[in-house]
Amino acid sequence: MSNLVVVKKKIGKFKKTITVPGDKSLSIRWVLFASLSNGTSKAKNLLMSEDVLAALEAIKKLGIKIIVNKKECKVFGKGIDGYKFKKKLVLDAQNSGTLGRLILGLLVNSTEPIKLIGDKSLSKRDFKRVTDPLSKFGVKFKLRNRNFLPLKIYGSHSLKPIKYNENKGSAQCKSAIIFAAMRTNGTTIIKAKKSRNHTELLCKYLKLPISIKSSKNFDKIKIKKVKKINSLNYNIPSDISSSAFFIVLTALSNKSELVIKNVNVNPSRIGIITILKKMGIKIIFKNQKIYKGEKKADIKVLGAKNIKAINCPPKLNSGAIDEFLVIFLVAAKAKGVSYFRNLDELNQKESPRLKWAEKILTNLGVKTITTNDSIKIYGNPNLNLDLDKKITIKNYLKDHRVFMTSLIAALSFGGKWTIHDKDSINTSFPNFLKIIEDLKK
Repeated sequence: MSNLVVVKKKIGKFKKTITVPGDKSLSIRWVLFASLSNGTSKAKNLLMSEDVLAALEAIKKLGIKIIVNKKECKVFGKGIDGYKFKKKLVLDAQNSGTLGRLILGLLVNSTEPIKLIGDKSLSKRDFKRVTDPLSKFGVKFKLRNRNFLPLKIYGSHSLKPIKYNENKGSAQCKSAIIFAAMRTNGTTIIKAKKSRNHTELLCKYLKLPISIKSSKNFDKIKIKKVKKINSLNYNIPSDISSSAFFIVLTALSNKSELVIKNVNVNPSRIGIITILKKMGIKIIFKNQKIYKGEKKADIKVLGAKNIKAINCPPKLNSGAIDEFLVIFLVAAKAKGVSYFRNLDELNQKESPRLKWAEKILTNLGVKTITTNDSIKIYGNPNLNLDLDKKITIKNYLKDHRVFMTSLIAALSFGGKWTIHDKDSINTSFPNFLKIIEDLKK
């Protein structure tokens, strides 16, 4: 079976309503919280991607029973101290930075050394940003070349609370510290640069001993030892990061209209909405509700005729970090020069995404000026490729977002595209191509 996709023509105008799968960040966090709870937790609309399946497999190896069927997933939690730490235990985070980094916070009291491994891509990503703060609790680590997977964690029985300044805006780092603090006597204090706050919202919903004071750029988070976590039944809202590809496809398709149902629109995640609205894209939230601490809504998007360039405020970066690749496609069709800066975090993802943005835009014939942490995009409102213009996308470390962005570019701007490694989407969005086909009908 071929592992590539060939796109030979642009998408026609469409007017559709779609549903995308459950939010990946919430799905993985639900698995971890459920594994620590007292009793049975059930989830509907759990994202059944490789990253989430890896999370389920990891807690299974820690002695937690799981039952999965088409309708729901059940996790039979054994309490905050319910993990079984077997000898020579190896946990595989596969491609998931969220799982790999967060689960370390839950292993800080392990009674046996545990080895954490990942795939080729994850093994190139920085784990020191998490092991450094976790070491302050009294945990020991051995990492490959001091930064990378595979690593070994040596848990401690005399964990001590810490004070930590998290200044990268990494939700994964912040969450790992929160999970470790749950196992620690005393109060841990984190001064965290603004980033997605799903872990804190779940802690608050579950009435765990956490307090948060927000200022303009930072949150001050205090966490005390957790004695008990109640079971958590959760109907997981749809993923804004997955929705982003269809939002952009619609925006770039004049006279098209799309509604995406029941999407997680947590304010820390909707940087893409704010940015696209500033660029003149019409986006409306309908049926807004608060569900277990998270905001959700139906998102309506209209195709845009005139797109404005943007000098993107860096304060919006953390809320759009996973969506910048597709945002850059909108900038490619804007009138004027768009400028995005302070984006070094983009190169800490599954692939060096800023470099891949430059490659994709260059293939489109769009001029860019790229540095290690910024990109200027010289937009062309009449951007349209010749039918016989051939573009090949491959060797991108199987980064799912590079694959999906390339496909959106092909459908939006034309040309003849050959995009390799379509199985890369299995990490986050297995039915992406099926939804694309539904939009083309």
